[in-house]
Amino acid sequence: MPPAEDPLSRVFHALADPTRRAIIERLAEGPVPAGQLAEPFAISRPAISQHLKVLEEAGLITRTAQARWRLCTLTPEPLEAATDWVERHRAVWSDRFDALDDVLRSARGEQTGENP
Repeated sequence: MPPAEDPLSRVFHALADPTRRAIIERLAEGPVPAGQLAEPFAISRPAISQHLKVLEEAGLITRTAQARWRLCTLTPEPLEAATDWVERHRAVWSDRFDALDDVLRSARGEQTGENP
């Protein structure tokens, strides 16, 4: 799959994988050396490195060299942008579902001869 072009698509692509979501949850507690991030997963270190690369390209984490380790830190701004997008669309769909409920209630009332 070619990499996503826009920042929001990269964030959603990164969040689509359960391993990457687990990494983000772990980093929410604070910075962690990359090697330690691999410990709870039953996958190779190169696979973890690929996951970290996707997260970094999405802007969700930063990796900085510290002595002989690469320290990974969560960057919350892209998550906030994704949350804002979801909330805007949730509000639109919620309004649409409320309108649909009104139409269905009205239709039921008409079928039974009741007033809406």
